[in-house]
Amino acid sequence: KQDHEGAFKSPLFYRRMIGLDEKIKAYLEEIITEPQYFIVDIVISGNDKLKIVVLLDGDEGVSIDYCASVSRQLAHRMEEDEVLEKAYVLEVSSPGLDHPLTNLRQYLKNVGRKVKVDTKAIRGELLEAKEDFILVNQEIKEKGKKKIKLEETKVSFENIDKTKVLVSFK
Repeated sequence: KQDHEGAFKSPLFYRRMIGLDEKIKAYLEEIITEPQYFIVDIVISGNDKLKIVVLLDGDEGVSIDYCASVSRQLAHRMEEDEVLEKAYVLEVSSPGLDHPLTNLRQYLKNVGRKVKVDTKAIRGELLEAKEDFILVNQEIKEKGKKKIKLEETKVSFENIDKTKVLVSFK
């Protein structure tokens, strides 16, 4: 197999890369023992130098110190087991406001905050999060009027493209 630069990669290289996110997730599940913390996403990118980004969150947020501790433990485990043959960059952080909500626990911790739900451009306060839907107090601008009407809108998770928490400076 050839990469985009025409260099040949061994089949072992591809087998190791395909299971890398599962291996990292397994390590993280052993490292993160406190029930208030959870994995949001694992993003692996790059060809010549891999970049591994682990996004963690907590029911009450996640500290920089906790992320640093998880990063050290994860790097140690990966090096100990010789998971990768080449150099890589490892980042462990919280998702930040620009990262969409991806799981129920994130929705639950943001109940009461304004969100933008990309499906039908729904914007409003997240009132509730259940196993298969969210309830949003949707802001609806009436035609020809400046006044905004609020309407409770139930949105099934299968109809959501992404949801972002909106920053309020009030």
